[in-house]
Amino acid sequence: MATFPDIHGKTLFFAFILTLLILMCFGSSSVEAQGGQLPRDEEEALEEIAEQVGKKDWNFSLNPCDGNSNWSTPNRKEKPLYNNTLTCNCSYPNGQCHVVQIFLKGQDLAGVLPPSLAKLSYLKIIDFTRNYLSGNIPHEWASVQLEYMSLTVNRLSGPIPSFLGNITTLRYMSMENNMFSGTVPPQLGQLVNLENLILNANNLTGELPPALANLTKLTEFRISSNNFTGKIPNFIPSWKQLQKLEIQASGLEGPIPSSISVLKNLTELRISDLPGEGSNFPPLGNMKGLQKLMLRGCNIFGSIPKYLAEMTELQILDLSFNKLEGIVLNLEGLTQIEFIQTDISYNNFSKSSMPSSCRETLNLFRSFSERGKLEFDECLNSFPCLKDQYSLHINCGGGRTIIGDIVYEADEDLAGPSKFVPTRDNWGFSSTGDFWDRDRTTKNYIAQNVSMLGMNDSELYTRARLSPLSFTYYGRCLADGTYTVKLHFAEIVIRDNKSFHSLGRRIFDVYIQEKLELQDFNIVQAAQGVDKVVVREFKAVVRNKTLEIRFHWAGKGTTAAPEGGTYGPLISAISVKADFEPSSDGKKKIFIAVGAVAFMIFLILGILWWKVCFGGRISREQDLEGLDMQTGSFTLKQIKAATKNFDFANKIGEGGFGPVYKGLLSDGTIVAVKQLSSISRQGNREFLNEIAMISCLQHPNLVKLHGSCVEGDQLLLVYEYMENNSLAGALFGPENGQPNLDWPTRLKICIGIAKGLAFLHEESRIKIVHRDIKATNVLLDRDLNPKISDFGLARLDEGEKSHISTRVAGTIGYMAPEYALWGYLTYKADVYSFGIVALEIVSGKHNNNYIPSNGCLCLLDWACLLQQSRKFLELVDEKLGSKVDEEEAERMIKVALLCTNASQSLRPTMSEVVSMLEARMPIPDMIPGPSTYTEDLRFKAMRDFRQD
Repeated sequence: MATFPDIHGKTLFFAFILTLLILMCFGSSSVEAQGGQLPRDEEEALEEIAEQVGKKDWNFSLNPCDGNSNWSTPNRKEKPLYNNTLTCNCSYPNGQCHVVQIFLKGQDLAGVLPPSLAKLSYLKIIDFTRNYLSGNIPHEWASVQLEYMSLTVNRLSGPIPSFLGNITTLRYMSMENNMFSGTVPPQLGQLVNLENLILNANNLTGELPPALANLTKLTEFRISSNNFTGKIPNFIPSWKQLQKLEIQASGLEGPIPSSISVLKNLTELRISDLPGEGSNFPPLGNMKGLQKLMLRGCNIFGSIPKYLAEMTELQILDLSFNKLEGIVLNLEGLTQIEFIQTDISYNNFSKSSMPSSCRETLNLFRSFSERGKLEFDECLNSFPCLKDQYSLHINCGGGRTIIGDIVYEADEDLAGPSKFVPTRDNWGFSSTGDFWDRDRTTKNYIAQNVSMLGMNDSELYTRARLSPLSFTYYGRCLADGTYTVKLHFAEIVIRDNKSFHSLGRRIFDVYIQEKLELQDFNIVQAAQGVDKVVVREFKAVVRNKTLEIRFHWAGKGTTAAPEGGTYGPLISAISVKADFEPSSDGKKKIFIAVGAVAFMIFLILGILWWKVCFGGRISREQDLEGLDMQTGSFTLKQIKAATKNFDFANKIGEGGFGPVYKGLLSDGTIVAVKQLSSISRQGNREFLNEIAMISCLQHPNLVKLHGSCVEGDQLLLVYEYMENNSLAGALFGPENGQPNLDWPTRLKICIGIAKGLAFLHEESRIKIVHRDIKATNVLLDRDLNPKISDFGLARLDEGEKSHISTRVAGTIGYMAPEYALWGYLTYKADVYSFGIVALEIVSGKHNNNYIPSNGCLCLLDWACLLQQSRKFLELVDEKLGSKVDEEEAERMIKVALLCTNASQSLRPTMSEVVSMLEARMPIPDMIPGPSTYTEDLRFKAMRDFRQD
């Protein structure tokens, strides 16, 4: 007979024994049996089997038992997952042949398990590993006399049939990586000859039946990644011949029973992610032949027993994620073995017992405690922090990549089962875990894309960091404070075609600062497909200058599809950015760079403004040449195509700048296009100012500028599209077209505007006064989040000056008195305007279009009048009815009145406004009302503005 192929790893002793048995019992192989013929009924059965499984390349005009390559193509080095072999035994009288083995591995057969298999009464071995077969096991198989059955990596579903217990000849049965559900039938306890039972990665539930105790010949038992209930059964010790036991994330609870000590023949013990009651280290001293030991996440406490140092066969030791304590020195005996990988990360050992040298084969990440607090070990802290950092960008598993103005650092270390990688002086990562079912020399810790990638910024997703267990990126030397963390994912290994390559399920958890942020995360589900990008954004607080981002495989999902070593967490890129400005020292370090940027902006604007104002003979296109390079650049042809040549049907608004059109770019991005309608110098200046200001700013509450177009006499700005248009339209527009602005939404909008202004005034590197805050300049996205827009009148805030004297520009009814009358401009002018907008939000009424009553000429006058009588709630929009939080509404009105104080020095900063609106800061008890002087200022300012 032909050599028995490798089915489930290189150490399958049964495969070798079974081959010898078949050789002795059946004689010569098909290759040696030239001329032997199958009975006609077996040929017909093969034809039926081919049709049922979807096998189309069997040539029935040839003799299946002649060893023709059309029937027999065993495993090859270049295709290790593929085997197309049919083996006959032709040693029967008169040259009669019978089919005894069928291997159809890795062929993406999309049919069903063939009922006609039962017609091959001499069949002993079937292997349908790595196909796309569906359905359940046919009941006809109850009569077969199989010895070996592998259905690994398919789409089989439904309960495991109880009639399998009739196939008492079975020695090997694997149903790994399918979708079988329900309980394990007790009838499997009748398989008294069974040596290998593999049920990993299904949806099995319930308790394991006690009848399995009858399987006394078992040498291998694997039930990982299921949903079983109950404790680890006490009948497992009855399997005294057991060599390999795997119970990872099975659903079973701890503790590990002490009776496990009787399994003296174990060479591989893998138990992980065991909830429930904990225990001391289990008694394993009798297992002298252990080669691989995993007791990960089993709630084990106490110290590591000294007898582990006497297990000279041990090659891999994983005791991570437990509560072990004491000293590490009693592992020194293990370190004399050349290839041992030891992982004791995430425990509670004494820091004083830390080894004197750092070894890549010993993972001590987060292994030590100091006064009850987990600490990094010295291997991790070997680089001093020279200066504070405020951002971190890593192309995980890939090379140095520049995306826009962000440089993603390279992360190309091949890592390994237990390794610290202090890649830079300010960041590194810890790699934890071993792909146990693969060759240890294979580099499996960086995933490479298996198809062409079509997404934007594909350089970030061509390769990715991969781990069989857990890996942690740690940013060091980060200034303490709040950061935005963006995690970039794309599944580049598992496929979504009708192939066994699509049958993997990658499920893992993500922790940031040891807080579980994503549980049972599945990239394919989140991104709705493979080779598609999904970015998850989080907030994290950095303390002690360190940020930890950990990706953890908790034993769920699959480990064999499309092949071993493709499971576990996967991350493509990491971006970390501070939500705050650098400290004063940091500001000094970046002052020159920021100053240079600001100087260049002023220089460009100054030159262009001079040309526009005084060089009328030079064309506008020449004036603005190169300015759009500061942002994205669009051609007029692109803009016309996006807006259908500025079709009136696509017009969504009209402002002082000009009309606004909805557009659809070629990549599917929906945008809003502002078109400068005026050829006046003021229009040019506003256009220049808008680009210069907003291209420097990025904040969730500021509208995003995609780019500009300067071509001929056309000046165009391309913004992100805001589905719900402006706040003015939502508040004051026709009721049938208004979005639902309930009270929580209004409060969210008000706080969002305040945060956007706080960013402009206090947080942005370039401090800006908007000068024209009003409801029409606040846009609302799909989720009614507010974004400040229209920066045409914005001015840079010259920090050392108390104010800027400037020509008055803005909107009547929203301008602060000191600015309207004297051109005295500070950021407090925006605070005043915000106060007016806040009153409009709470009341649903326009400040300038308020119908006069009680001697009040505008909404602000009425609010001030109500303040004197403490009847704040009369201002609340009657459309809200009783569905309003009165405490929050009164707080918003009080803050609005505080913002509109006649004296700019008494107005709060916008960061204080945010704190008051969020009830994190008390509002001053006395809110000064408007004086006659204030009213005179307001009316005089309006009069002068109209005359001007």
